[in-house]
Amino acid sequence: MTPHEELLAAEAARAEGNEGKARVCARRAAGYAIRTYYRHSKGSAWTGSALQQLKTLRDDAAQPESLRAAAQRLTTQVNHDHAMPFQEDVLADA
Repeated sequence: MTPHEELLAAEAARAEGNEGKARVCARRAAGYAIRTYYRHSKGSAWTGSALQQLKTLRDDAAQPESLRAAAQRLTTQVNHDHAMPFQEDVLADA
């Protein structure tokens, strides 16, 4: 899937009430963009899963705080009630 298709799948999953799937699709969409950025800046050998890519961006002090915060929210695990500890929209973060 392309990043655009992942975001469409995320929106469809949310409309169906499947927030977990929406979150996974949002992570994958963001991962595509992050991978493209790091491949251009660090070389074509840069790889990793979407979660690894998000963690790399989250921990990259050279990146703007807004991007690092969005990556932090996208890597935050749900609590025992399957709820997020913040109100931001992870689809918008992606």
